[in-house]
Amino acid sequence: MNLRDNALEVLKQTSRTFYIPISLLPSKLQEAVASAYLCMRAIDEIEDCPELDNFTKAKLLRGISLNLQAGTDSSAIEYFSAGLADYILLPEVTLRIGEWALLAPKTIAPRIWDATAAMADRMAYWAENNWEIHTESDLDRYTFSVAGAVGLLLSDLWAWYDGTRSDRTCAIGFGRGLQAVNIIRNRSEDLSRDVNFFPDGWRDEEMHAYAHRNLKLAEGYTNALPPGPALDFCKIPLALAYGTLEVLALGKDKLSRSDVLTLVERATH
Repeated sequence: MNLRDNALEVLKQTSRTFYIPISLLPSKLQEAVASAYLCMRAIDEIEDCPELDNFTKAKLLRGISLNLQAGTDSSAIEYFSAGLADYILLPEVTLRIGEWALLAPKTIAPRIWDATAAMADRMAYWAENNWEIHTESDLDRYTFSVAGAVGLLLSDLWAWYDGTRSDRTCAIGFGRGLQAVNIIRNRSEDLSRDVNFFPDGWRDEEMHAYAHRNLKLAEGYTNALPPGPALDFCKIPLALAYGTLEVLALGKDKLSRSDVLTLVERATH
């Protein structure tokens, strides 16, 4: 199995939301987006790891950031994952970050390294500050750090691949909206590890409203895209985000597999 096929297998195991749209992309763009997603999932797993204390999380994240900042076209796989060997408790997607970093075509890989390095530094900040969120501005800062910036990277990838132009303000909203849905869905799990992403005084209603406001920007972003792979890609996570909000509002934990397949079918036809 080549690296791209193996990356898709790992992607399938780690993300139901993004595996489907990434698997449908044309090959060159697929490698770039898969590289970006897996690199960012790799550092996200460090941020979420319950066995690591916040100091260690910040140390590992900053180390990865420095590795990526020093990357070159001749860097070996092991270079990007330097410092992780002693942490075998981390999942496969994290320990193999060097492979994901080198999966992207060379003409765009440095942009992915840059975005991942910046996100790792921001995650380190939040880990050191125990994800303290008290105001909506704090929430905006956090959701930009871990998701809004991903929207900006995707805009860069669309432009790199075929010149597709997109609204970058709406791209940030797209990322924020998806992250807000994740925050609502993972509320109980986050509270169990003493992390609260809800601003002071916010209930589910306020967070749902925040998610909907940002998903409106995601709609604007998606609807303005010309026909092509970028549009085909964006329609799927947007449909799944709206669907997830609907089932969460009904008291369910998540979309069922049949729900996902139905929403994807509607989004792609």
